[in-house]
Amino acid sequence: MEQPPIGDVFGEMIRDAYAVRTGVGPRPLAGGRVPRPVIEIIERDDGLINGAPADHYLDDPAAWQPHDHRAMKLCRGQVLDIGTGAGRVAVELQRRGIAVTGLDTSPGAIEIARRRGLRDTVVTTVDAYASGAATRYDTFLLLGNNLGLLENHDRAPVLLEALARLANPGARIVAQGTDPYGTTDPVHVAYHRRNRERGRIGGQLRLRLRYRLLATDWFDYLNCSPAELSSILTGTRWRLTAIDDQDRPYYLAVIELMQ
Repeated sequence: MEQPPIGDVFGEMIRDAYAVRTGVGPRPLAGGRVPRPVIEIIERDDGLINGAPADHYLDDPAAWQPHDHRAMKLCRGQVLDIGTGAGRVAVELQRRGIAVTGLDTSPGAIEIARRRGLRDTVVTTVDAYASGAATRYDTFLLLGNNLGLLENHDRAPVLLEALARLANPGARIVAQGTDPYGTTDPVHVAYHRRNRERGRIGGQLRLRLRYRLLATDWFDYLNCSPAELSSILTGTRWRLTAIDDQDRPYYLAVIELMQ
């Protein structure tokens, strides 16, 4: 079977979701006339395929989860919103008068974030940004389950060191994660077991995203328990100082730079 071309899957999807929501711009059509819902396809390396509407990436605060609102209260100083996407969180922080930079690797998503009014944006990786940025930050946001960007045991220390280089003294990471181990779904339980047998973290996902004709490369994305997160931080310049698990299995982790 022919493999799909690699491209800016997230950007194409967000552009279409924004066009469907606003009625402005070209939209994916069914039968040439009716706008189709924009669906994000997530493919896992065991063959599992899930789909979810992409419109939530554009949600205003009225539609947010409770933990998103609590995360906003943990922001202080200069904020770097990592994986900002369409600027869902960053635009609201800016509206509140908080200095915020939205960072994403997707040019298409950043284009929409700018169209939605986000003023300070960067299209790059955290690693590249840390090598040349003059700005230093007090809060790093990894919301929308973006604790997953730690990826795995090998990648996490590299990302955390890059954030330390971007940090002011006393900086914190506010990250939203998912504890994957409450499930009884045999498909997921078998996947956790398979991961451990391969020397991986149980909830470590191997994924690619699909949208229309495009795909991403395969990448790791981490779901882990708070205890596993604490272990991952061992040996880095960061320590886990608080867990808010009021919305289990979702949680907020506050991770602070050690002095």
